[in-house]
Amino acid sequence: MNQGERQAVLDIKLIREHPQKVEEQLKRRGGKIDLSGFHASEAKLREIRVETEKLQARRNEISNEIGRRKAAKQDISDLFEEMKTLGPQLKNLETQLREQERIVESSLALIPNIPMESVPDGKDERDNVVLRYWPTEKSAGQEPFKPKPHWEIGEALGILDFEAGVQLAGARFTVLKGMGARLSRALINFMLDLHTGEHGYTEIMPPMLVNDRTLFGTGQLPKFEEDLFACRDNPLFLIPTAEVPLTNLVADRILEERQLPMRMTAWTSCFRREAGAAGKDTRGLIRQHQFDKVELVWITRPEESPQALEQLTLHAEEVLRRLELPFRTISLCTGDMGFSAAKTYDLEVWLPGQGCYREISSCSDTQAFQARRMKARFRRSGEKKTELVHTLNGSGVAVGRALVAILENGQQPDGSVVLPKALRPFMGGIEVITPPNP
Repeated sequence: MNQGERQAVLDIKLIREHPQKVEEQLKRRGGKIDLSGFHASEAKLREIRVETEKLQARRNEISNEIGRRKAAKQDISDLFEEMKTLGPQLKNLETQLREQERIVESSLALIPNIPMESVPDGKDERDNVVLRYWPTEKSAGQEPFKPKPHWEIGEALGILDFEAGVQLAGARFTVLKGMGARLSRALINFMLDLHTGEHGYTEIMPPMLVNDRTLFGTGQLPKFEEDLFACRDNPLFLIPTAEVPLTNLVADRILEERQLPMRMTAWTSCFRREAGAAGKDTRGLIRQHQFDKVELVWITRPEESPQALEQLTLHAEEVLRRLELPFRTISLCTGDMGFSAAKTYDLEVWLPGQGCYREISSCSDTQAFQARRMKARFRRSGEKKTELVHTLNGSGVAVGRALVAILENGQQPDGSVVLPKALRPFMGGIEVITPPNP
């Protein structure tokens, strides 16, 4: 890791001292990045703070002088008059200071993370860089018969009921039945056993409802509130990913160096409004309002996070290898990365029924971006000074999309689906899902 990547973490001091450099780095993400409004708000904040501190200092001088004169039995009426005038002025300035601090914090909260130097430049997904294929021969797309999409396979097998999902909840909800429900449960258990038993993660069962402070810590609020499901009579939100509660387990904490790295995994249902996805993937399980996912989260020292991202990504890849699913690993370009990410790798699984690769895992290093919002720190051995931790997250992997990939890649000409060998012990030894008898 070079020094430039080590410093590429967003903080107010960096913006204040190197405004042009920060703007140049943020412009790599694409679009218009203008920090002039932030700088103006921050300048006004400093002015109000200086005036406030002057009046506070004068108030302290008057208090000391009153005490001295009283001891000397001298007149203090002039000081009382000045204090009467100063009090309301100071109260007004302190109110302005709190409001301006809120404005600056709100403005800062909307600025995305700075991309690492190793991230490829680009505007959108067309500029992403394919790093590797598995199998390496890139055999995907050479099916011996015309494959069907998973929604046709699932309905014919009687394991996916899209109409029932619409009836119960609405569009983008699905009912899994019989072998469909069992397959989903088997995938969850397989992934959790792999990550805890072989990859060294600690399994967590977190709440699926969290408060706004928790969502702010990982970067979903305030920018992406429209994508969240909120409770009507309680200030809580359904989680969009287990990354949110897992990462926030270190919020407002000072960890000891010996505790790092921390690796956590969790299965949860996830809930997203998909507000910006109108008209996209309206059929099947690809884009649902409710879906299951096994999440991976790392908490590391700053110098460890680049290598941790590589290892976390390999752990997600291993899930797909064990499930015998063709996939490719891509490095997202600057214009296609998420708000909190400094660098992201996506895993895309081959879906023969749709004739394309689709995302099944996204693995990101956020560096200190989330840690700064969460106030998550650590102390190196033998030192008093604390530092921000680095946080990483990735899907290990999306359960519904893995189910889709198994149906489409395992389908046979007779309509049956052959299950991956690694999954069969979790399915009670079942090797093939067959269509129901007519």
